[in-house]
Amino acid sequence: MREILQAALEELFGPGEILALRRLPGGASKEAWALDYQTGKEALPLFLRRAGGGVIYAGTLLLAQEFRLLQIAHAHGVRVPRPLHYFPDLEGREAFLMERLEGESIGARIVRRPEYARVRERLPEAMAQELAAIHAIPLSEVGFLPFPSRPPWQEALDLAYRDLDALDEPHPALEWGLRWLSQNSPPPRPPVLVHGDFRIGNLLVTPEELVAVLDWEFAHIGDPREDLAWPLVRAWRFGEDGKRLGGIGEVGPFLERYNALTGRGIAEGELFWWEVLGNVRWGLGALKQARRHLKGEERSVELAVLGRLAAEMEYEILDLLERHG
Repeated sequence: MREILQAALEELFGPGEILALRRLPGGASKEAWALDYQTGKEALPLFLRRAGGGVIYAGTLLLAQEFRLLQIAHAHGVRVPRPLHYFPDLEGREAFLMERLEGESIGARIVRRPEYARVRERLPEAMAQELAAIHAIPLSEVGFLPFPSRPPWQEALDLAYRDLDALDEPHPALEWGLRWLSQNSPPPRPPVLVHGDFRIGNLLVTPEELVAVLDWEFAHIGDPREDLAWPLVRAWRFGEDGKRLGGIGEVGPFLERYNALTGRGIAEGELFWWEVLGNVRWGLGALKQARRHLKGEERSVELAVLGRLAAEMEYEILDLLERHG
C-alpha cells in the first residue's frame, strides 16, 4: 500500500517521502488512515479513506461516488476536506486521499469537554449553514445518484422494512415504530441532495468553529427534513439527552437559521416523523453491524458493542410515540 501511495503522492506533490502511515481507530464501515508526506521542507498532513469489510445500509455509496461528491461539495463552498486522489484498487479495496484537517470529531468529547463550550454555542447555526449549502447543490450536478421513483419517505420506510426482515428475529419495538411511520406519512417536500449522516460525530470542530462535514457515504437524493432530523436521534446526543440537537443545544435556533437561508419554512413538528425513522434506522444499523462480528465476517469488539445500542433506540422509539400520543 505504501508503494502505491508513494507513486500517487509524487504525481500530486512532486518528489518526497512518506514520513508516517498509521491506521486510526473508529469507523464502523470504512478504514481511516493518517499519513504525512514530506516534500522539500514541507510536511503535508493527509487522510486516507479506504473501504472496509462491509456496509451498514444497502444504499451506501461506492468510494468513487463519495469522492466525486466531495469534489462537488468543495466546489460549492461546503466545508469539507479537499479531495485529492481516488484509488480504484488499493490492496484489493477502493480508497481516496484528501487533506487532513485539524480538529475533534469524537461526539462524547465535543458535547462534554469544557474546551468545546464556545463552539457548542456556535454549532447549531453553523450546522444550519452547512446543511443549507448542501441542500442548495443543483441536482443536475449529482446525476450519478439515483433519483427516487417514489416519495423519499416511502423509499426510506421500505428500506427499513427490508433491513428488519433480513434480521430474521423479532424486534417488537422496531416493528411498532415502523407501523406508526407507515400510518402517519409526512407531507411531501421537493427533493434535495441529502448528506444522509449529518450529526455530531461526523462534524470536525475546533474549540472555536466547525471545520468540516465528514463521511458522505450515505448521501442520496431525498427529503431535506431527513438531514434536519437526523442529529436529533438520541444516539447522537452522546449522553447529553437534555439537549435535543446532538447534545449541544435546542432545535429552534438551528431550524430558524436553516429556514432563513433556504426559505423553506420547515416547522419543528415536521421533523418528528423523520426523528422516529432515524431512531428505527440506527437501531437496525446497530444490529446489522453487530451481526458482522457475530457471523465472523469481521471480528471487531467495536462492532459487537454496537449491538447493545439497539435496545436504547427501541426505548427511545417507544418513549417518543408515547409522548406524541
